[in-house]
Amino acid sequence: MELTPTFMALLDGFHPVFTAPSFATFRLLMVGWILSARHRYVTDLIISSDSVGNGHFSDYHRFFSHAKWDINILWKHLLGLLVDNFVGPDGVIMLAGDDTLCRKRGLGLFGAGMHHDPLISSRAMKLVSWGHDWVNLCLIVANPWWAPGKVFALPICMRLYRNKQGLTKGKGKRKGGSTKRKPTPSTRRQKKIAKRAQRKERKAAARRSKSREKSKKTVVSTHATRPELMREMLQLVASWFPERRFLFVADSLYTGKSVLRYLPENMNMIGAVHPKGALYEPAPKNQTGRGPRRKKGKRLPTRDRWAASRTPWTKIEFDQYGLHGTFETKTRNGLYYKAGNDRLLKFVLTRDTSGDRPTQIFYCTDLEMDVRQILSMYANRWAIEVTHYDAKQFLGLEDPANRVPLAVQRTAPMSMFLYSLTVLWYAQHGHKHVQFPDRPWYTHKREPSFADMLTTLRRVTWENKLSTVRPKSTALNKAVTLRKLALRASGPTGRATCTSSLAATKFDSWAVADPLPPPLRLSLTTFSLDDS
Repeated sequence: MELTPTFMALLDGFHPVFTAPSFATFRLLMVGWILSARHRYVTDLIISSDSVGNGHFSDYHRFFSHAKWDINILWKHLLGLLVDNFVGPDGVIMLAGDDTLCRKRGLGLFGAGMHHDPLISSRAMKLVSWGHDWVNLCLIVANPWWAPGKVFALPICMRLYRNKQGLTKGKGKRKGGSTKRKPTPSTRRQKKIAKRAQRKERKAAARRSKSREKSKKTVVSTHATRPELMREMLQLVASWFPERRFLFVADSLYTGKSVLRYLPENMNMIGAVHPKGALYEPAPKNQTGRGPRRKKGKRLPTRDRWAASRTPWTKIEFDQYGLHGTFETKTRNGLYYKAGNDRLLKFVLTRDTSGDRPTQIFYCTDLEMDVRQILSMYANRWAIEVTHYDAKQFLGLEDPANRVPLAVQRTAPMSMFLYSLTVLWYAQHGHKHVQFPDRPWYTHKREPSFADMLTTLRRVTWENKLSTVRPKSTALNKAVTLRKLALRASGPTGRATCTSSLAATKFDSWAVADPLPPPLRLSLTTFSLDDS
């Protein structure tokens, strides 16, 4: 089983990443991933791609757990395709980063732990869930010609975050010995022996503490925070295209010192300042007196004092993806010393005139960028939240049930890889075939969602397959067969039911030998996916 030839051509471009046997398995798994209407378990991918009996089923599991291929090289090839098609040779590559929680079950999963769950939490109560926390880096495609009012975040790299609980799981048990208290000595001789033992124990504890201090200097901690994982991905992506300019946008978690101090030279960043962050003036140029030169100037007013100051506000109106309303702004240059040391930044104080959004300070490392550009580009970051939702709902980001380390780190990112590849296919070929459903309550729809793109890819694939089908003995058998196949291509989840008008038009377009009368066509609309 294969998808439409135009999509298979995109998959063929990743042949250099794999060996010949692994690439054949890769193609089959990606086809099954797109066509699957159930959970994206490896066994379900085998069934969806019609590969049952095509080799042993363990070969498909070993593709993720043991095969010799590097997922970073796969991401590099994908980013090259996306930049060539969406950015061009001279444009600035805009990136956005965030993390998302994939809920899981089972204590034996590699990398699983208790993480903050924003979907069930509130401001008053923070709750956690067991699962995998993925740090995701995306390419921002703003207002493409085929969807001029939308912004898409296309994943280009992922890392699995492991908290300290997951790293130390099962390592905190003390060896041997009971926890019962020793009896207190009664005689004078026993007291002397006990004091002598206490002195020896204190000396041994001192020697152990010295050895631990020495080992801390040589042993590197294996725990990496989420900002450190984001920094690693930013440096990796910047090294792939050292001659290009990048712009990174993220929320306050990823704009602290772990990222800002180690930002690549060819990358600028827009981020949010902590509500209690300390800002400073630049260090004075003419310094006198003894001692080292000052690295920062006077402390600037806090956010609330700056907002209450007599400095005039400037009004700016926004009506774009992720940002609608009128804002009042103030700007100044200074240092966010705790995060960026002595790097000069441009600060923008924003206040929503309607009061729906809190007063906030943003910073930008590019001093030449104006306020409208800074706020507009920061608003595009919201697209990454939509990407996480679509990947979980339509591509099964939370579904993989792998347990061993390499399989866990490879399987779930494939859903994000296919997300980017599906959007790329739609921009190149799919926009010619899109058909929006007939919804009398939603007549103003003009731009596609990711669900529309995935539905278009499945429908075009089945139309290509069904165009070669020849009429069989009776028109009824042919119509029933076409109806069942159409149900699999009817929606992004494969469970939507076609309307009677859709069934009639599809059967006519597929050239049924003896078209059925309308009453029989209406009766066929009662089929569901389970009937097939």
